Amino acid sequence: MGVRNYLTSEEKQELQKQLKFHEHPDIRERILILLLRNDGRTQQEIANLIGCSLRKVAYWSTHEDPSKLDSLIDDRMKGN
Repeated sequence: MGVRNYLTSEEKQELQKQLKFHEHPDIRERILILLLRNDGRTQQEIANLIGCSLRKVAYWSTHEDPSKLDSLIDDRMKGN
């Protein structure tokens, strides 16, 4: 069973805004994972909906902080 309504209304609004306007597709995918978790979807359902691995969903479900968008950035995005 997924986690339902763990985001505050402010966090949810900011994530929805960033989902539409953020320039990096990986960040938008991670935001979508958070929003779908907040809707009560399971990790497997999210992986099937997005078309990514269950491992990716599981990782970003535990290594994120919805109040800090920078927590969704990984080292590969920083470049060389």
